[in-house]
Amino acid sequence: MPSELLPTTRRALLRRLAVEQSQNRVPSLIAGLVRDGETLWVDGRGSVRTEPPTANTQYRIGSITKTFVAVLVLRLRDEGRLELSDRFGDHVPGTVVDDRPIWQLLAHNSGLSSEPAGQWWERVPGDTPERFVASVDDAQLREEPRHVLHYSNTAFGLLGELVARLRGEDFATALRGEILDPLGMRRTTMEPVEPYAPGLAVHPWADVLQPEPAEDAAAMAPAGQLWSTVDDMVRWLRFLMGETGEVLHPDTLAEMRQPASVDDGAEWSRGFGLGLQLARHRGRRLVGHGGSMPGFLANVLADPEEATGVVFLANTTSGVGALATDLLDVLAEHEPRIPPEWHPSTEVSEETLALTGLWYWGPIPHLMRVLPDGLLQLSAWKGPGRTSRFRYAGEETWIGLDGYHRGEPLRVVRSADGTPAHIDLNTFVFTRAPYDPNAPVPGGTLPWK
Repeated sequence: MPSELLPTTRRALLRRLAVEQSQNRVPSLIAGLVRDGETLWVDGRGSVRTEPPTANTQYRIGSITKTFVAVLVLRLRDEGRLELSDRFGDHVPGTVVDDRPIWQLLAHNSGLSSEPAGQWWERVPGDTPERFVASVDDAQLREEPRHVLHYSNTAFGLLGELVARLRGEDFATALRGEILDPLGMRRTTMEPVEPYAPGLAVHPWADVLQPEPAEDAAAMAPAGQLWSTVDDMVRWLRFLMGETGEVLHPDTLAEMRQPASVDDGAEWSRGFGLGLQLARHRGRRLVGHGGSMPGFLANVLADPEEATGVVFLANTTSGVGALATDLLDVLAEHEPRIPPEWHPSTEVSEETLALTGLWYWGPIPHLMRVLPDGLLQLSAWKGPGRTSRFRYAGEETWIGLDGYHRGEPLRVVRSADGTPAHIDLNTFVFTRAPYDPNAPVPGGTLPWK
């Protein structure tokens, strides 16, 4: 166990975990924290068949499974096997969402019912893929605007079938070969493997237990079938924060983390990217997913900016509250992250260095600087304004990566002597002096008085 945390921090984390387990009567509960790619802390309370839970004890993780499905779909896109704008029916025909783009199913705004047709799917044996697909008919569509967030387990059952058809193998095989094995997540499985916690329900008015069913969801497995451990979920947290290895391009992960639909409640504090839950908590932007199946609750939340993440796994049908965010708060309060040391760069070209400094958009000063990763950043010099990063695309052109100028070209226009004369940012002209009369636009303005 790593020893970086102070004893007072460990005690505060343990107390929060113990309060959750004791007050909410959770049979067993285990949690972990990761920072800068290292496991900082793992601890558990309660027991699993008389033994304390460990980082190797399996629990069912429910809808966290959906994050793996989303990665499989995005891998297909990156390989050119599909586009997110494709009609779903172009790949899996015969459902009520034949005309909906694939991305809407990933972002939970396709209008599909939250649950599939038939009996309570989490508690009965699952259907075959063929029968499941045929059941997604007109009765499964909800009458609401397509841009509204409506969480859908059904959609992810369909996305799992999409993966299976394009790969020519079942969802479980694709998952094992494309994600779990490459990331070393050998304790993440479709069925439980010892040691594992049994799914339990706690009587609401007495301290007695009832075992919960652990059915094979079959065609609905992509919505919530997986079992996993704290150790494996820590690896998945590192993935969500950018350690994707050869599994997914970092730009694709960044795309998945962008908001695609928002829960329009009193505050816009949560929503979805492409298969990932997004949340804002005390100034942090968190990404991950919660999970529940009969007898189990789980959550993984990552803060990519702070390179910090949390996981908890519990074998109870209900009762665990805001434990994940509370553990992040305890860590931040007791031991805030120390930023990495700054080191100078020796790899900035003279051409790029010549673009740095103040530029004027009309009379408004903007600052261009080189970031440590070699990107350019353009931002307002003072006060609010538009900030974007740009990646070099060749031939004196940079492409916006985020903000207002995402996807827009920034072109360097040089004077006769080769020095940068002005910047053309998708027709906006930035000059070295306010309203430079030599610039093409606005150009020719009256003298300053």
